[in-house]
Amino acid sequence: MKLQILIPHYNEPADIIKPLLDSIALQQQVDFRDIGIIICHDGGEKPSDWSNIFSFEAYGCSPDHFPEYPFEIKQIYIPHSGVSAARNACLDAATADYVMWCDIDDMFVNMCGLYIVFREMKGLGFNALKSVFLEETRNPETGEHIYINREMDSTFVHGKIYRREFLKSNNIRWNDSLTIHEDSYFNCLAQAMAGEVKYCTVPFYLWKWRDESVCRHDPKYIFKTYNNMLDSNTALIKEFLRRGKRNEASFYTASMIYDAYFMMNKDEWLNQENQKYRHATELRFKEYYSEFHSLFESVPKDQKAQIIMGIKNRFFGEGLLMESITFDDWIKHIKQL
Repeated sequence: MKLQILIPHYNEPADIIKPLLDSIALQQQVDFRDIGIIICHDGGEKPSDWSNIFSFEAYGCSPDHFPEYPFEIKQIYIPHSGVSAARNACLDAATADYVMWCDIDDMFVNMCGLYIVFREMKGLGFNALKSVFLEETRNPETGEHIYINREMDSTFVHGKIYRREFLKSNNIRWNDSLTIHEDSYFNCLAQAMAGEVKYCTVPFYLWKWRDESVCRHDPKYIFKTYNNMLDSNTALIKEFLRRGKRNEASFYTASMIYDAYFMMNKDEWLNQENQKYRHATELRFKEYYSEFHSLFESVPKDQKAQIIMGIKNRFFGEGLLMESITFDDWIKHIKQL
């Protein structure tokens, strides 16, 4: 088997995963024998409503099979342990040459999505691939559907594929202790270990909008979880150091520090109504900066300039036009907290 698509499931009803499975069944110019699905039920059981959506009884099959789909679907069950543990369980059960993780409420963009993926696997293939992907969002004023072309990044789980043997031989796994912003830990680690990462400029993955999804239903999500991003990055830095990858640890330390600086300069973080979140984040950042200050100082000035340029361009695209405080003054403020 060439590719297995790994899907963590917690308490989502069957109609949430059906569009993803349907989008795979619609794929053209692929051999479905080359495709497998592994669903990990993080909680030990499958919801009862799945029999109402999938045609188990009509085909005379047990609920462990999905006869309406032309590809293999395997289900595994673990006690509720969080999304990272569920993704690891999928990886442990996988046997294909390549693996990719899909969130249960996402889908493939079009009927040629997996053809594009298999085309990238030809020849020598790759250890790691990341792709442009589409994000479905909403116009905040009208509620109209909007589709955004998201450039290739190193953090989101979307549009990332890995050679399974590469992950196995390098013991690259999800960090079970991380359940928010956990994908930045895994993808940054895997891509750094891969060295060369293959880029796909054609989107095949759609990050769908769902009102109930963890990062969409709460407008304060990023304020409440930026500390989790610092936790994820802390785990990443320590893992690089454990592996003797000090240069990578220094690079991602500087990236996190400048990301936090520009984040604190965004209008919403300067808004008085969000000051309690800003204060809590800056207190957590003070711990982070104290722990990894020496790594940050070891980054050459030219590399820091490149990091700043990349982060600045991203934040300018999100509406940040000018910093309200210099970096040195902000660090001084952090130290005084």
